Amino acid sequence: MSDQRVRTVLSIAGSDSGGGAGIQADLKAFARCGVHGATAITALTAQNTLGVIGVHAVPGSFIVEQVRAVAEDITIDAVKIGMLGTEVIVEAVETALDLLADDVPVVLDPVMVAESGAVLLDESARSAVVERMLPRATVITPNMPEARVLADTSAGSASADTARRQGGEGDEEVERLARRLHALGPRAVVITGGHREELVDVFFDGETLERISGERHPEGSAHGSGCTHSSVLAAHLALGLSPLEAARQAKKIASAAVRDGLRDIGAGAGPADVFGLASVQAHAHAAAAP
Repeated sequence: MSDQRVRTVLSIAGSDSGGGAGIQADLKAFARCGVHGATAITALTAQNTLGVIGVHAVPGSFIVEQVRAVAEDITIDAVKIGMLGTEVIVEAVETALDLLADDVPVVLDPVMVAESGAVLLDESARSAVVERMLPRATVITPNMPEARVLADTSAGSASADTARRQGGEGDEEVERLARRLHALGPRAVVITGGHREELVDVFFDGETLERISGERHPEGSAHGSGCTHSSVLAAHLALGLSPLEAARQAKKIASAAVRDGLRDIGAGAGPADVFGLASVQAHAHAAAAP
């Protein structure tokens, strides 16, 4: 890119009061990548490291108003979409996207179930996501259970149990799902490997099928890692990278964030950490020591 202005990525997603996922994770990931973050909040959640206690959806008209306010004043270079929750919110986000330039890349993280098991996308909204959001997306980043739900929804056979199935899948199924989801309209699909036995993301853009390997960190903290991954990917699209190169960067940075996760924050699953705050704090203490 010729000009040197700081790029801006707009996150349209839910708020996590515990600071581990959602809008909060997105803003940290944007800053880590050197882009400015703007937000349009779709839902307020009352949650901590142990789980989601309550969800309060934002009215659709106000979601559109948030996006309009940002777009009228700030150049949006990419969009990341996270928690949608209901069909009404999906429709509002579709309307909001019409306020942006046609060439703005959109990354859709189809959040369905929280790490704690709380359902974050109701059944009636799934068809709306498939029909309205997937064709608008530059890249979608489902994990394996989410990919199955989206594929089953497109075939008219979605079930709540599908989102909870874990493991047992081979490369052949993952690649089949990637091709099937790509046929639904997104420019590229990244099926993330966090819920698979082998920690490999599968990228497919209609021509290139690539496996993006990463290291598993069982002692790390993964809360918010999916939000971090999709936000890093959106940030790198804003910076001019191709979807494949952005997906590689997302894998690398999200994996490191899990490795450096804040295990001592809260009594449950601590948040992934893109900044390595434990090391920063250690250095600060060392510098302050007499």
